[in-house]
Amino acid sequence: MAFDTRAALREGLADALGFVLGGLAGWQLSRWLGVDVLATPGFSGPHLLGLLLILAGMGGCRWLMRRLLLPRKT
Repeated sequence: MAFDTRAALREGLADALGFVLGGLAGWQLSRWLGVDVLATPGFSGPHLLGLLLILAGMGGCRWLMRRLLLPRKT
């Protein structure tokens, strides 16, 4: 069984793009909603909501990038 370097690089690229772009999108969404996670100290309800938006953006965009960049296995 040979190791497919090209497939591994595509998978890594899809994960990296998904996490970075999704994190930025979630952060911008939380700022648009009035919760700036990076500027507010402490852990309050809105702060945790902003963190959840960032995590949801990272997971969702990672899923989307994998669907777009990786070939389907039949």
